[in-house]
Amino acid sequence: MKQTYFTAGPAELYPTVSQHLQTAMDEQIGSISHRSAKFRSIYQFCDEQLRELLTIPESHGIFFTGSASEVWERILLNCVEHESFHLVNGSFSKKFCDYATALQKYAHKQEKPFGEGFDYSEIEVPEYAELIAVTHNETSSGVQMRPVDIHKLKRSHAKKLIAVDMVSSAPFPDLDFSLVDTAFFSVQKAFGLPAGLGVWIANEKCLEKAETLKHGDQHIGAHNNLPMLWKNYKTYETPATPNVLFIYLLGKIAQDFNRIGVENLRRETEEKAKMLYKFVESHPQFSPFVKNDRHRSRTVVVANTQKPSSEIISKVKESGMVVGSGYGQFKDTQIRIANFPATDVEQIGRLIEVLGKI
Repeated sequence: MKQTYFTAGPAELYPTVSQHLQTAMDEQIGSISHRSAKFRSIYQFCDEQLRELLTIPESHGIFFTGSASEVWERILLNCVEHESFHLVNGSFSKKFCDYATALQKYAHKQEKPFGEGFDYSEIEVPEYAELIAVTHNETSSGVQMRPVDIHKLKRSHAKKLIAVDMVSSAPFPDLDFSLVDTAFFSVQKAFGLPAGLGVWIANEKCLEKAETLKHGDQHIGAHNNLPMLWKNYKTYETPATPNVLFIYLLGKIAQDFNRIGVENLRRETEEKAKMLYKFVESHPQFSPFVKNDRHRSRTVVVANTQKPSSEIISKVKESGMVVGSGYGQFKDTQIRIANFPATDVEQIGRLIEVLGKI
């Protein structure tokens, strides 16, 4: 039986991936040189489609890495000399903070329990922190930070760099990139592609910081450092051989999203999220993990379960659908449901119907 994946990544492939992949095979995209004119046109096309989709200004470059978690290290090496500040409320925001410590930065953090979110008014940024690391969507706990709070944070700390983890939400959040210095995501979540490509967006302020650190004899990374990436980016090239096939596919999916319209994607995401939260609030076997509505993720819905989550996951699978378990210590007591563009309102309705019979 063919399964529909409501997992938080790898997730259900977007319906057009197979036809784009076939075209790529027909055009032998997997064999072309990353120094060729063909590749440069693929990179440029992907850049243009992402720029349109996310409203990314010309002050920002778009770069490719092996994963989103690689970008944690790139940001810390290139944008932090001594001190970073991390808002931690889940496993992935904690890992970003842990990377900073591992790289011998002084990592300040403001921490909240798993499942709770941050509002601008309660955030206290340390005076000497050079970078503020925020997570728009915490994949592990189903918590989001509202874009308005991220924007306020930057406006009130204009001289500090702000980094936004949008790994499991892009392109859903309507971020104003004039107020975001750097952001990153991976393609195996809301973009509905197989895992294997990270996308790093960074502005000229980040580049200036990296150049300053480099000239000050600070180690900014021997591989994929920002000045090197940016130098190659000017001609739509990369320092090393990238995942050419996935860059091609990402450009095509971004084009598909642009044809639909990002506002339409966001509206449908909100509609499906409302359906899911209404269900988990009303069914006796489930309850929403995140109590405060403004902090509830619209793209990863986390529900507490009365029964062991493995039983629920198994029952749902019998109907041709796959939902995820809770993360870490919540593995056995929660399910996580991805609400990405690859699954439509009808499929969410069908999942709710099956869950309702458990």
